[in-house]
Amino acid sequence: MGVLTKFFAVAKRSRYEQKIQRSVFIGHVSPAENEEAAKEFIAEIREEHAQATHNCYAYRVGLSENPLTYYNDHGEPSGSAGRPILNALLKADVTNTVVVVTRYYGGKKLGVRGLIDAYHSTALGALEEAGRIEIIPRIPLAVICQYSELDQVNYLLSQYDTVIKNTEYKGNVRHELMVPEVDYDAIVSQLSAMPRVEVISERYMK
Repeated sequence: MGVLTKFFAVAKRSRYEQKIQRSVFIGHVSPAENEEAAKEFIAEIREEHAQATHNCYAYRVGLSENPLTYYNDHGEPSGSAGRPILNALLKADVTNTVVVVTRYYGGKKLGVRGLIDAYHSTALGALEEAGRIEIIPRIPLAVICQYSELDQVNYLLSQYDTVIKNTEYKGNVRHELMVPEVDYDAIVSQLSAMPRVEVISERYMK
């Protein structure tokens, strides 16, 4: 199985509201780098809408072929709320994202089919409002080189989508990098072949 080169997440927090058969549905979306961040957002919305009939949710986090997923119907009939919200996340093709759909009951029952459609469409509306950004999985790497090698090292790094997080100029030069996972082995191999260049790679440490 090849390495996935990119993923998508929502660009920002968003809110989307619609009224269906007298019930008010409010979709809330937020980026979430991990499960803890997703749970914090869910708690925030549940506190903000403590008087709501339901605060159903789903999240999808992780940069892998199988991100961590979870959903909760929060009192609605099984499969009528949390799963449709998760399906909206899957349709939007985003990870590192959490969606909470708040419902204020309006006095008219929607039935399971109606609930599925309401939660799914509200989640999709909120996700559309949030927009998407591309995420490229990266791995940390440190490179130490002599000043005489700096131009060559920088040229190599410029050939890839490498992010230089920090550089120290002392007796030599130390770059702290975040390199694309898909290019990691190639970058390490080429840097290691250069004279007077030291590569500090946590991936290969025993």
